[in-house]
Amino acid sequence: MTRNPNKPELLAPAGSLEAFFAAMESGADAVYAGLREMSARAKAKNFSLRDLEQMLAYAHARRRKIYVTLNTLVKEKELPQLIETLAGLEEIGVDAVILQDMAVWKLARDHFPGLNLHSSTQMTIHNTAGVRMLERLGFKRAVLARELTLEEISEIRDSTEMELEHFVHGALCFSFSGQCYFSSFLGGKSGNRGRCAQPCRRRYRHRRDQGYYFSTNDLSAIDLLDDLVAAGVGSFKIEGRMKSAEYVANVVSAYRSLIDVAPAEKEIVLREVKEQLKDSFGRPPTRGFLQGDVPADIAVPSVHGATGRFLGKVEQVRGKQIGFRTGNDLHVGDRVRIQPQNDQAGKAFTLKELYRGARKTGQVGSGDFVNVVAPFHEKFNKGDAVFKVSSTSAFNMSDAACRRLLAAAEKKASRVDLHVGMPDNSTLELTAQTGSLTVRQRYPVETFPARERPLDLEILQNVFGKGGQESIELAGISADKMPPVVIPPSRMKEIRRDFYQHLNKKLAAEQEQGRGRNRQQAMSSLLPKNTGRAGGDSLLMVAIRSLQEARLVDSPEVDRILVPLEPGIEHRLGKLPQRLKKNREKLVWDLPFIIFDRDWAAFEQTVKALVAAGWESFRLNNLAHFQLFNGLGAAKLLSGFRLFSLNSQAVLAWKELGVGEATLYLEDDRENMLDLLSRDSGVDYNVIAYSQVPLMTTRVPMPRVRTDSPLVSSRDEHYLVRRQKGISTIAAETDFSLLGYLHQIRSANLRNFTLDYSHRGVFSSEGKTILNAFTADRSIPSTSPFNFDFGME
Repeated sequence: MTRNPNKPELLAPAGSLEAFFAAMESGADAVYAGLREMSARAKAKNFSLRDLEQMLAYAHARRRKIYVTLNTLVKEKELPQLIETLAGLEEIGVDAVILQDMAVWKLARDHFPGLNLHSSTQMTIHNTAGVRMLERLGFKRAVLARELTLEEISEIRDSTEMELEHFVHGALCFSFSGQCYFSSFLGGKSGNRGRCAQPCRRRYRHRRDQGYYFSTNDLSAIDLLDDLVAAGVGSFKIEGRMKSAEYVANVVSAYRSLIDVAPAEKEIVLREVKEQLKDSFGRPPTRGFLQGDVPADIAVPSVHGATGRFLGKVEQVRGKQIGFRTGNDLHVGDRVRIQPQNDQAGKAFTLKELYRGARKTGQVGSGDFVNVVAPFHEKFNKGDAVFKVSSTSAFNMSDAACRRLLAAAEKKASRVDLHVGMPDNSTLELTAQTGSLTVRQRYPVETFPARERPLDLEILQNVFGKGGQESIELAGISADKMPPVVIPPSRMKEIRRDFYQHLNKKLAAEQEQGRGRNRQQAMSSLLPKNTGRAGGDSLLMVAIRSLQEARLVDSPEVDRILVPLEPGIEHRLGKLPQRLKKNREKLVWDLPFIIFDRDWAAFEQTVKALVAAGWESFRLNNLAHFQLFNGLGAAKLLSGFRLFSLNSQAVLAWKELGVGEATLYLEDDRENMLDLLSRDSGVDYNVIAYSQVPLMTTRVPMPRVRTDSPLVSSRDEHYLVRRQKGISTIAAETDFSLLGYLHQIRSANLRNFTLDYSHRGVFSSEGKTILNAFTADRSIPSTSPFNFDFGME
């Protein structure tokens, strides 16, 4: 199938070989797939490099594309593996790499220029400035945040030529992607490392109500495709690398049908495919933020949010037999899940026995009372919910069948231009050109005067244009003027075979030499450990809530204060303490993580005014923020923890963008932190030693949740909600603290620390206790070291 360039790309997930073929056969223009390492869906089956090489051959033969997801954060010790991965991906010719960690960007740009780069949605690109930064960095495509409206997407499109990709179907995250630490905080399973345990899908108590406050419905933009095209989206992305091949086939074919339909038939086909999508066994559909920034149906606390088509509730349990009235047709071979009322994980199984009353049957209809036999004995209770999660109509291809198809796919051939000459009547000279490689060979030949047809270009085309090596494709052939002679066909075949074999060896040697050179240069660029880094006294920065608390800088223990930057704040600086007026480097302005386009000009004006007035230091928390400082050479930039610094290559990337001090990642553990601190990047490092943990940052409305009452889990864990200008932060009631561990970090000659106890009150008794504990390196009860002790997966 040749894709119409005037239509949007349809991009499908492939978490398994079966799903890959389901996407191919159902009409996807491209798929995105992950490797077994460094993928944000580590629980998917994923692929080896050999798998991907064969998949690429299969896809490219059909003019489809494959994008590889390297959208996970990389630890310092994993950088060599990342280099090997990038080298392999460039070698096999993937169409693009999707990334989150700036280490991937830096290494690919510096050493593997054959790789196209797409930003992951986990980079939280949510405004025009973010997309312009990607353009500046050489990215080919921006995968936009799912929190944008059609109007906001359109505004971005009007200001950039970059390819824009947006999700159109599948699971949503409650938090801005890439900014959820919930799973990691509970057990070290980081969503940014592909291991999310999905605590957002659980039930919580708020005051007297129980509900699924963080559990989102599934995105379905099937009836907004024309609007998305009009807004400038060029690639429609379907979520689901953890989903079955049946899901992929069903959803891809539905969107393919609507993309390709003639305008006169669109209304009819839309009705049909919306019915079809009901069989994708997802959660209730929502259009997300596309039609407005205050949607009411993304997260509905009364809706469980479990995947599958709800069939009914268990009414009878007798051993392994479960009875319920089904709200949908059921067949032997369908797969169902029983979801307990206690919010524990459900159990799924395939129906092997089905009864209508006491009579065994192969199928039942909607409304029938049915008894099914489960493989679990007395594991369920009356009132448990029953869901159908797949049907007998599932896309069905075994792994062995998939691999047979891949094995038959031909590897992409090298295209070669061939020139033939005869410097004399006894010598044939062949010159091949491919890329930067030129190969020339001379062969002795016995010639005879031509009686009928002498050697010419057509004869040469027939000889050298067929029967060569599979890895060589003749792109074109030219020739000098040939003498009026003939060469025996057997000799011409010998020459063809020998020349192509020689050319193949030269090609392989050049490619291997180039790969080896790039790989070695990349390995050599990694920073060595430097145990002799210069140390010094600790410098402490304390975060405050507002300018009214700026007098904290007069405290002898405090070297700098971190102040939230708000538009217009430059007009409220008159009452700052004298210490700040004389030593403006003592104040660091902290930019808000999210700034939508409608607010951008106001922030831009304030930043320019502050720099013009002599204020130099700013902490940046999103890639877009760098655009605020174009042409403002006097600014001193710090990167916040939301600009991920988990390895030294990412830190070097921030350094290139002007960062002089990098805050290490909040989720980090002891082993990786000390490993990173031992690398001398030329950038000062800063470690957050105390903070409230923003488990999730969201644009999803929470109208039923009051900020004065916590949300409480079944394990009595308390979570607090803060709101500011349409953005909510869900924070753990238990604070993060490395107090008591600082001697271990200082041993790596770290100088800069940050304390953020602004939520406790910087002048409160609690605040004073925290400040004193920092000075004494004394632990504080009822706090958590997060992943520092136990590690981050």
